Parts: sequence; structure tokens; C-alpha cells
Amino acid sequence: MLLPLNKYPSLDVHGETRDTIYTVLKEFVSDNIKLKNSTIIIVHGKGTGILKQEIHYYLKTMKEVKNYHLYYWNQGVTVIELNI
Repeated sequence: MLLPLNKYPSLDVHGETRDTIYTVLKEFVSDNIKLKNSTIIIVHGKGTGILKQEIHYYLKTMKEVKNYHLYYWNQGVTVIELNI
């Protein structure tokens, strides 16, 4: 399914480190659950893949996250479905 990315709330984490990404991601997910947004976007970039790995690792542990996947047309973007 092709999603129009500009329709959903997004967070650009370029410049974050593996140590700071957890706090930023947790706050973004929490805020969007309160706002009842069922789909959100994380822009982590391609680079070496460290941020993507950390984000995906953390998303696996979050009960608020229903599903997540890389965006088909851009592997530097993760689409997240929330349990709301």
C-alpha cells in the first residue's frame, strides 16, 4: 500500500544518537497516542543503519506499537501503526 507520507505526523531523527533516540521516540509515540493518530512516520535515513536498528529494536518492545515496516519507496523511513 502506497501511503502519502505528508498526511501523517512525522519525526525526523537525523542527528540523534543511539543513546538519545529512545527518549525522543517514546515521547513521539506517547504524544500521538494521546492525539489518537493511528499511523506515524519516523525519518531515520539510510546511512550506516544504526538508527534504524535501534528504532526497530525499541519498537519491538513497545506495547503501544501494533506494527511497523520500512516505507516501500524510501528505506530511510519507518511507518508505524499504533494501538489506539
